[in-house]
Amino acid sequence: MHAAITAAAGFLIAVLWFDLMFDVQVVPHRHAPAVPEDVTDSIASYYRRVTTEASPMGRLIALVMMCLLALLAWQAARGGTPAWVSVVSLAAAVAAISLAIGKVVPAAVRLGSQRDPHATQSVLARTIFRDHVVFLGLMLTVLIVQLVGG
Repeated sequence: MHAAITAAAGFLIAVLWFDLMFDVQVVPHRHAPAVPEDVTDSIASYYRRVTTEASPMGRLIALVMMCLLALLAWQAARGGTPAWVSVVSLAAAVAAISLAIGKVVPAAVRLGSQRDPHATQSVLARTIFRDHVVFLGLMLTVLIVQLVGG
């Protein structure tokens, strides 16, 4: 089970890494009133592809998220792993996946549609980047806690 948990966490971190390769384009413009249009166009194009045009491939990511939560719940319920490992891992995974499902995915779909004015797209791109950094921290927490304490 430990191997499956670390594999799922690693998979989600790898997917996130690809997202961040596009998201990071907002960083040089963090003090500007808006992200330049060519940057939002690049990020929006990526999110249109991965959230809409690549369907049903995105379902694999959701499946891995649900499997990770189920595996962590099973790990906590069956014992054999220090309680702190299960509690920290499950809390971090629930927080990360809730953020992704509740906030990041809808924002990425919206940005990918490019139906909003540029100023709104700029806010969406910055918000997605920030939320992805939080998601990365949470998923790294799951992975490290599992590797160290599991």
